[in-house]
Amino acid sequence: MNERYGKVNRKALHRISYGLYVVTSRKSGDFNGQIANTVFQVTSEPATIAISINKQNLTHEFIRESNVFAVSVLSKNAPLKFVGHFGFKSGRDMDKFEEINYKVGRTGAPIVLDYAVACLEAEVIKEVDAGTHTIFIGRVVDAEILTNEEPMTYAYYHLIKRGVTPKAAPTYIKGEKIRKVMK
Repeated sequence: MNERYGKVNRKALHRISYGLYVVTSRKSGDFNGQIANTVFQVTSEPATIAISINKQNLTHEFIRESNVFAVSVLSKNAPLKFVGHFGFKSGRDMDKFEEINYKVGRTGAPIVLDYAVACLEAEVIKEVDAGTHTIFIGRVVDAEILTNEEPMTYAYYHLIKRGVTPKAAPTYIKGEKIRKVMK
């Protein structure tokens, strides 16, 4: 309970519209990526986007070092196993790009093509410390539409696909039921 403002129902934050994305970067010839739900457009001229990445995630380290990132916007058709591959496993323990269809973009960051409807690449122009996360603001240097499929919203992921929120996500609520998403 926040004495100044009263009780905060954190589930109200789940009502904010989000998408589901694979955010990737590079470091010394290696690639890493993770699922993210916080990607948004900041400006149109010049085109800039922002992402929120947990400081403990390997992808954070890669973005910090290379100052570049790519975002693949996921389709509603992305299976939970695919989301779990990038969302519930660490690049410290495995090569997340083995058996994944991707291309290397203009920035040198990998762009995940599997289940992606669009992709964007950005160069970091500013970092904002947000406690457990860093908000990376990037100037878009390339973008393309890959398919005409409908993008997956975070609500669709939770309500229709019955997906869960990993502990490192900005929308994680301690004590929520966790269901196993991968075998």
